[in-house]
Amino acid sequence: MSFASGTVALIDNGGANVASVVHALERLGVQAERTASPERIAAADRVILPGVGAAADAMARLQASGLDRLIPTLRQPLLGICLGMQLLFSSSAEGDVDCLQLLHGRAQRFPTGGLPVPHMGWNELRLLKPSPLLAGLKDGDYAYFVHSYALPITADTLASADYGGEFTAIAARDNFYGAQFHPERSARVGSILIANFLRLPAGGH
Repeated sequence: MSFASGTVALIDNGGANVASVVHALERLGVQAERTASPERIAAADRVILPGVGAAADAMARLQASGLDRLIPTLRQPLLGICLGMQLLFSSSAEGDVDCLQLLHGRAQRFPTGGLPVPHMGWNELRLLKPSPLLAGLKDGDYAYFVHSYALPITADTLASADYGGEFTAIAARDNFYGAQFHPERSARVGSILIANFLRLPAGGH
């Protein structure tokens, strides 16, 4: 499996899924550098922002390390995973926090009307727009989700899923991409998405 050349920086922002993302990359034969160094992240050819936990806490950690100011300046492809995707959007109702404002939308908690929250388990994807990130994926593919907050469908949505209503499962704007599900835990579908990200040109769109 061939990928575009270059380095991959995995932002170490305290997310519990960092190690599993490292292992998913290793299964594809790619070594990523876990780092919170703005200099190392800025120098990488591709960047991944994983995340598990609360939006306000994660934003506070990004602010403490200066990464809230760095990330919007990046021109290489960046992939946010789960909470990492939500941090790319305008804001989150979880802690009523402003996020990085690179994609448009506000994360809201799932309504509790009859469905368990968090949304946890396998769910179908619905592809809405073509993108190099979706190459090889198809409607009805299953991905693994664990989250209590979700983004509505916006102009930046590439694919959706449904859990008491449709929400954004994959999003993109310019060189910033996001997956609400966990590709590192989504078997074939997750490997395809990560591989597609690793094939994106280092200069973004």
